[in-house]
Amino acid sequence: MLIRSATFKKSAASIRDCPKPSLPEFAFIGRSNVGKSSLINYLCNNNKLAKTSATPGKTQLINHFVINENWYLVDLPGYGFAKTGKEKKARFETMIYDYCKKRETLQCLFVLIDSRLPLQKIDMEFMLWCAENETPFAIIYTKTDKNSKSELERNIKAIEKDLLRNWEELPNAFVTSASAGKGKEDLLEFIDYQIKSQRQSPAEE
Repeated sequence: MLIRSATFKKSAASIRDCPKPSLPEFAFIGRSNVGKSSLINYLCNNNKLAKTSATPGKTQLINHFVINENWYLVDLPGYGFAKTGKEKKARFETMIYDYCKKRETLQCLFVLIDSRLPLQKIDMEFMLWCAENETPFAIIYTKTDKNSKSELERNIKAIEKDLLRNWEELPNAFVTSASAGKGKEDLLEFIDYQIKSQRQSPAEE
């Protein structure tokens, strides 16, 4: 898949305010400062599409971007919410969980994980919540250029070992780096396949 156009559609503070669910949606989420905005900008060939910041927690709304007039890329607030009060944290959590559970056009939720770190408790808890609520998800490893190849492989194997304590099979996973230009083709091919499969399924039933 080639991304020919990527246009901001709407920001929403709740699922009720999201655009009409008319196109397949692929949402991106992760802990604060995991590199989500940089990855989105890299995928869409636009360094100004999603707001990047040295301050974690910049994304505070559900942001829809229409891609190729064919599907929505959705930028969700991060979980973890560094330096966020309890009331605001609760509001973010409600926003995220409502979207993930109730948005009928959500095809896949991409959970971003920092490849430099051991699997964080909050990442595991969120993925377990997705599984319990039958929210389809895949993993994207970010910042993979920051370690050597051997360190990266060792870190990912350790994360996979932790995941297999809760799953019999590993979820789909993608190795990316926005700064090194890595992983875009595989990720976009997966999205393209999901869109085509979803559109073919009604005719096959």
